[in-house]
Amino acid sequence: MSQTSSGSVLLVDGMALLFRGFYATSSGGYIMRTNSGTPINAVYGFLKYMLDAIQTFKPSHVVCCWDMGSKTFRTEKFEAYKANRGEAPEELIPQFDLVKEVTASFNIPNVGVFGYEADDCIGTLARSYSSQTKVQILTGDHDMLQLVDENTEVIIMKKGHSNYMVYTLETLMEEKSLTPPQIIDLKGLTGDTADNYPGVKGIGEKTATKLLVEYQTIDGILENLAALPKGVRAKIEAELDMLHLSRDLATIRLDAPVACALEDCEWAMERDKVISKFEELEFKGLMRLIG
Repeated sequence: MSQTSSGSVLLVDGMALLFRGFYATSSGGYIMRTNSGTPINAVYGFLKYMLDAIQTFKPSHVVCCWDMGSKTFRTEKFEAYKANRGEAPEELIPQFDLVKEVTASFNIPNVGVFGYEADDCIGTLARSYSSQTKVQILTGDHDMLQLVDENTEVIIMKKGHSNYMVYTLETLMEEKSLTPPQIIDLKGLTGDTADNYPGVKGIGEKTATKLLVEYQTIDGILENLAALPKGVRAKIEAELDMLHLSRDLATIRLDAPVACALEDCEWAMERDKVISKFEELEFKGLMRLIG
């Protein structure tokens, strides 16, 4: 493990935290607003999650990555990709820009690029940082497990406050019996209902994992089709094109056109700047979190 820095960089999946924050704070139907009527509940929830993770994992550097609209290279390859998702709730829409202003008030870079998803930005930055320092990815999205390596951990937020599962190569193997590249092939076989691509109809996670443990990769499975149970073989043969397409859609790109120098994302909060933003948004309850 070649490291030139003893710190760590926390890559935050901004949308995952923002949506989680929105639904966690609006489940009773009440939406927090400023006196002028601006909805702020999602930003409030986002900050609680982000600041708790920073306090828990104590990174030396922090970057926040965002989706930039729904049109990406994946929707060009497969029109139905994420087409099952409705419009964002009306109260959430003004908070998309607001949350970036708040993040910027902490001197945290906001990173995103049109045509790619936040996942691709996170994957690309993780790859570029991991030779210099330890990388931790904060998300709720299990797709990110494909990014785990010797120097990169994926922190999955679980239900409840301060409840995290930290995936390393060891814990991933213990829990799922799979390596990070096999997570991609797993998605190729099973598809992803959240992202609306089907994989191979009729193959669930249990069968897919068993096949991958035995044959290592989708290519290995295809080379051994004759050895598979007749039913499984028939399902795969009927869906070969979709299998390859689903694997491609599941692959997080590590070469997105994004860059953010490590020295530009040092965690260096200027308290006065943050307080001024918090006062503007009437975040009295969050003041104690910034010390």
